Amino acid sequence: MKTIHGVDARMRFCSFVLAAAIFAVVAGPAKAADESIKEKAAQCTPCHGETGISETENIPSLAGQPDQFLQWQLIFFRSGSRKNEVMQPIAEQVNNEDIRNLSAYFASLAPPKASTPDDNPDLSKKGAQAAVGRRCASCHGDTFAGTKAVARLAGQREDYLIKALHDYKSNVRVGGGVAAMADVTYSLSDEEIEALAHYLAHL
Repeated sequence: MKTIHGVDARMRFCSFVLAAAIFAVVAGPAKAADESIKEKAAQCTPCHGETGISETENIPSLAGQPDQFLQWQLIFFRSGSRKNEVMQPIAEQVNNEDIRNLSAYFASLAPPKASTPDDNPDLSKKGAQAAVGRRCASCHGDTFAGTKAVARLAGQREDYLIKALHDYKSNVRVGGGVAAMADVTYSLSDEEIEALAHYLAHL
């Protein structure tokens, strides 16, 4: 995947502000953290967007993701089993209570919706067929809203969905459900991945 100009610097900035925000959560008493979690989580916006809806290439929206799914991702980052040069050092600074608070907050936000009409309905049709053929709804739900530790896919950034599917296919992505996802993505062509991502992003 190509990296757009300036993304590396922006990611370093994201790492700084997110680390500062999470440190504030860790340092304060539990009650104070509960009362100010919205303000502290708002510091995630340079990367994950206003109200948890990303406007940055290859960075996922967190708003409306299932609480358990978000908790597990932070745990995977904290343990080092899921690799990301920005998220790993941030997650290493959070304790279990911080993970619960931040995950519950983002899960409570309104999920993203497609901001523009579908500009390629034929591609979406192919993506819908791929979703049926791979039985994606059996885990992610009929509306692809996710549940428990399974991710919400509907309305997620298209470029991020493409990246995630390629990461599963190449065994770069690890974590919950990795065996099922590796099995699903193994036989997907690049064209099917693009179609599936387009379809899901426009739901």
